[in-house]
Amino acid sequence: MDSKRVLRNTVAAVIAATVTAGGSEMAWADEQAAREVAGKTEQAGESVRPVIHVGVWTTPAAARPPRFRRVPAKLRSKAYAFRLVTRRAWSGEQFQCLDSLWTRESNWNHKAYNPGSGAYGIPQALPGRKMGYVAGDWRFNPQTQIRWGLRYIKGRYGSPCGAWGHFRAHNWY
Repeated sequence: MDSKRVLRNTVAAVIAATVTAGGSEMAWADEQAAREVAGKTEQAGESVRPVIHVGVWTTPAAARPPRFRRVPAKLRSKAYAFRLVTRRAWSGEQFQCLDSLWTRESNWNHKAYNPGSGAYGIPQALPGRKMGYVAGDWRFNPQTQIRWGLRYIKGRYGSPCGAWGHFRAHNWY
């Protein structure tokens, strides 16, 4: 095989693969050029037979792990509450009581709303606007809601376990 024939077959194969893959305007221009080359070779008495490659080359790309994974809001809220509970010198047991209480009340959802009572947020403040004296962003900031909830629990029940005990006895706190 001479080098011109190999080149023609390669060009024809690339064009055929591009056209069968859906092609683009660039592939169409390449196809026109190949037809011109094929026309000249047929006039010279040579036949051009396109070669179609069946195999597909793939390179295994290593999956890059994301640089940062976003922690769910529920877990961020729990971590923030844990820091505040430990700053108050309350034990881990107090945080467990708080976790049980607020999981039952709102499942740590800072947008939780009880249409029956009008309670809002993680601590289910009734009415929700009471949390406004901590900060004005109480509607959408879970940290504001947690700070308000811990102040409320300390003032009314003394500790999260006191609030959890009241909740279990009366189904509200």
